[in-house]
Amino acid sequence: MATIIAFSNQKGGVGKTTTSVNTGAYLASFGKKVLLIDVDAQANATTGLGFRPEHGTINLYHCIADGIDPNTAIVATSVKNYFLLPGSVDLAGAAVELIGMPSREFKLFEIVQKVASDYDFVLIDCPPSLGILTINGLVAAQKVIIPVQSEYYALEGLSQLVRTIGMVQEHISPGTTIMGAVLTMYDKRNKLSQEVEKEVRKNFPAHVFETVIPRSVYLAEAPSYGQTIMEYRWWSHGAIAYKNFAKEIIALARGESHAPAQEAVPVISAEPIGE
Repeated sequence: MATIIAFSNQKGGVGKTTTSVNTGAYLASFGKKVLLIDVDAQANATTGLGFRPEHGTINLYHCIADGIDPNTAIVATSVKNYFLLPGSVDLAGAAVELIGMPSREFKLFEIVQKVASDYDFVLIDCPPSLGILTINGLVAAQKVIIPVQSEYYALEGLSQLVRTIGMVQEHISPGTTIMGAVLTMYDKRNKLSQEVEKEVRKNFPAHVFETVIPRSVYLAEAPSYGQTIMEYRWWSHGAIAYKNFAKEIIALARGESHAPAQEAVPVISAEPIGE
């Protein structure tokens, strides 16, 4: 069975989709067969991988609302071993329709169980909220990774999400655990980023990944070309960071307690830092 990981943070703009899309690409580059499930009605993971969520195209919504076999909706990405179960704006309607369904918190779990044996990793890109679709993502997952933006309000949102995951564990899915938090949009020149990192590593009650994801123009540009950072700028700071992050995930999935050695960023050309 696959290792099933949900990427979740109720706060928007923290790099959650960027992290799930690019982590999947690097896991696939290490020979792992990977499925990314786009649970967000904005479908940013879908468009970021070069797919247009056209109206009427079979996607996750149809699997949830109509019971369509997820294998009919899964598409291959441009990265070898990397597959996508697309999202669409229709998922906004699914959030309403789920309210009246029996066992509504388990709909995504049932979908994932139909395909999990075909993959090494199943990654779930949750919406930026604590609504029913996010609860479905948490219930379907074995592990949760929380992207944390390196800014002032990060710890407040982090503690709220940890409480929500605790409620999911207690009342719905005892097997769901936190794999760790990863710092995103990190600017090493910025004292605030350094202070947030210090506080997260000091106060977060679970694992904090050694890898930090830098703020980078290239990470912001890649989705507009429908490419992962591995395809767009493989040598950039952001690309090397996600490569290191994927290595950490593989190590944790194997039960290893130590982080693998971090790969240094090659000095090929100057790289702009986004603001």
